[in-house]
Amino acid sequence: MDQRKTGNFLKDLRKKKGLTQEQLAEHFNVSSRTVSRWETGSNMPDLSILIEIADFYDVDIREIIDGERKSENMDNETKNTLKKVAEYSGAEKKMLKKRVISMTLGILIILLFSVALEATGGFGFIPERPCQNMSDFATGLAFAGLLFNILYLTGSLDKIRAWKLDKLKESK
Repeated sequence: MDQRKTGNFLKDLRKKKGLTQEQLAEHFNVSSRTVSRWETGSNMPDLSILIEIADFYDVDIREIIDGERKSENMDNETKNTLKKVAEYSGAEKKMLKKRVISMTLGILIILLFSVALEATGGFGFIPERPCQNMSDFATGLAFAGLLFNILYLTGSLDKIRAWKLDKLKESK
């Protein structure tokens, strides 16, 4: 796939409709900078938006991906399949967002507990040394959670899991 060719095709389609990048961005609820990136080929639209773009311009998704007009129309079965894939992708993103929010809230709660423990001196009934140890533990736990969150978001956990599985297969 030639992203520049696709970008030029998207630009031509927009100009044929007589729209500015800002107008198109407003229609798809994205920034004009995002539209500019699509049209230069430096970035591509998400699959769910790609389907909307194809409907908006009344072109085949394959035409957008190939960056040129085709004579055939996309059949409904292919279109429905792509819509389902886009919905699946959207649901997957929602689930990821919920997980990240949950992990972040957990980290914040642990940090708040640590700060409260430190600030109150053990809530008035925990001796100083155990209080300090608990506060240090909670802070460490929060930072470990933050590190886990970063590894999760960057996809590094999946890479670690795959590496582990490879090592297990090699040892057998």
